[in-house]
Amino acid sequence: MILSQVYPPDPAAVGQHLADVAEEMVRRGWRVIVYTASRGYDDPSVGYAARETRAGVEVRRLGLSSFGKRSLAMRLIAQLLFVAQAVPRIALMKDASRLLVSTSPPFAGFFGAIAAALRRVPMVWWVMDVNPDQLVAIGRVRQDSWAVKLFDWMNRRALGAASDVIVLDRRMMEVVQRKAKAPGPMHVIPPWAGAEPQAAVVSEANPFRKGLQCEGRLVVMYYGNHAITSPLATLLTAIRKMGDVGGLQFVFVGGGAGKTEVGRLISERPDLPVHSLPYQPRDVLPFSLAAADVHVVSLADEAVGLVHPCKLYGAMAVGRPVIALASAESYVGEIVAKHDIGWRVSHGDVDGMIAVLKQVRDAGSSRLGVMGQVARDVAIHAFPRDRALAAVCDVLEGVSARAAPASRCDA
Repeated sequence: MILSQVYPPDPAAVGQHLADVAEEMVRRGWRVIVYTASRGYDDPSVGYAARETRAGVEVRRLGLSSFGKRSLAMRLIAQLLFVAQAVPRIALMKDASRLLVSTSPPFAGFFGAIAAALRRVPMVWWVMDVNPDQLVAIGRVRQDSWAVKLFDWMNRRALGAASDVIVLDRRMMEVVQRKAKAPGPMHVIPPWAGAEPQAAVVSEANPFRKGLQCEGRLVVMYYGNHAITSPLATLLTAIRKMGDVGGLQFVFVGGGAGKTEVGRLISERPDLPVHSLPYQPRDVLPFSLAAADVHVVSLADEAVGLVHPCKLYGAMAVGRPVIALASAESYVGEIVAKHDIGWRVSHGDVDGMIAVLKQVRDAGSSRLGVMGQVARDVAIHAFPRDRALAAVCDVLEGVSARAAPASRCDA
């Protein structure tokens, strides 16, 4: 069984990764049942079938489980309603043998532990982001508030109940380990790209790129959740300050709170080649990601160890260099520097971002293509999708001898 507020066709990254695992477990001969929300996480006006089978996975969607991101209070109410409906169903499920829970909603680990205890099955907790630490880091709540203390207590209960814990990088492991000692093993397994590296599409044959009408320009793209933990202020200010961006075009794809700032730039400066698009269906992912010449991956300094930007792997998989808007100590900054697949700019360094954008413009598509090929090679050899996916499934199956090397994926 899988407990997650998001699942495809909802485009949220957490759901996409869970779907990959669910479908692989079906291929391994397991029956997989997913409990998820009946409406879109980013756009609650989008509804999904109450029950369906996707690639062999039985998906059961619960109503009153997503009210969008209008406010933190509305999100919390929807999350509580979701787990209130899901936990009894899991507890009453016959023949269930294990439960996989991620961090959507953020306190799913705690309620998953309750469901697993009632059903007397082991729970694997897949930590994809760390809360309440994120909320504290972005200033939404105070460190000494009762809500943070309660949330941390819930995290400690989840850690104590989990048979295995999966985290995305070693810094995240350090953060989680400081909360409590988990009785079971902790596995460091980085995420993977939504599309295989071999699925990359050259720009000239890309219908999505043709739709951008960017002939003669190099496309700088940000793709995914425009979250507070992925601030884009430095990039947006640099675009404003440059004025004449020359042969560049900027495309922002996805949703989230940061989309408001992108919209403001577009309305204030309609003369600039800046475009905003909603989330794209997963089946066009190889085309939409490959429509860029360069991808921007942002991670707030305060979010290091709390969030792991999965969009980095998508950019590498389609063979595109990366502008890492992050600190040198961040995981994304380390990867870009170690493998020389792009540039790194610190938050607030507007002049540095302008300098990098000019380097991108001057490099031209040929030079960027060479850098992109290196990025794709890194995706294939250092972060192979099949190895990471197999490692997660091995943990679920309890094959300790094969799950143990998973930490080596943290290249």
